Amino acid sequence: MNTSIRRTLKTAAAASLTAGLLAAGAAAASAHVTVDPSATSEGGFTKLTFSVPNESETAKTNRLEVKLPTDTPLTSVSVKPMDGWKAQVVTTTLPKPVDVAGATVTKAPTSVIWTADPAHQIGQNEFQTFTLSVGRLPAAGTTLMLPAAQDYTDGTTVNWADAAEAEHGHASATSSASSSSAPAAEAEEHHPAPSFVVTAAETAEGSATATPDAAPAGSATQAGASNGSQAAGWIGLVAGLLGLAAGATALARTRAVRK
Repeated sequence: MNTSIRRTLKTAAAASLTAGLLAAGAAAASAHVTVDPSATSEGGFTKLTFSVPNESETAKTNRLEVKLPTDTPLTSVSVKPMDGWKAQVVTTTLPKPVDVAGATVTKAPTSVIWTADPAHQIGQNEFQTFTLSVGRLPAAGTTLMLPAAQDYTDGTTVNWADAAEAEHGHASATSSASSSSAPAAEAEEHHPAPSFVVTAAETAEGSATATPDAAPAGSATQAGASNGSQAAGWIGLVAGLLGLAAGATALARTRAVRK
């Protein structure tokens, strides 16, 4: 094979490999711990599924702690069992009493901790899901932030606790750093906390409560319909009698002519 062709093929292969590695690195860097709620309605219960990717190239994820809100406490928290992972719901005294559905709450679950045995730790290019059932959700419009601490077997911890709004500021800072002489690597890495926004309470279809005036109006409508039906019945009866009389008159006339 021509030497120049070989060099061209080697160069192309190297370029493809480099692009693949860069893409893999970008994917790893963009992976976040996220939460997917099954429902978000005010006053309801929901299943929270946390997706946790392993981002280390040398260590495994062996522990996850999710912190629960204390200003809008979730008074009911239960954990879905997982093979190889031990879960602990931590209940503590709240910083200050909170009114929940008319009751004063002073203690509530404030965190959930999962710990893996060596055979079930999250390895490279792997992720795991952790599920909670919680309730009741606070008022509509509330942003529930659920900071997570991800521990690795090499002793490092990644705290997913940044506010979502910080991501835009981080992007601007990165752009500024790139445009200046400072390297982009010096920009602080953003670790957004898992979060979601509570929505308005759902109502069952067709269960809207009637106003006080609605019942009389409905009764009047039914009475009107009943009266209309009775009037139509009387009109039909009169028309029938008139038809019968006309028939009898015609018959009499026919008999008279024949005579």
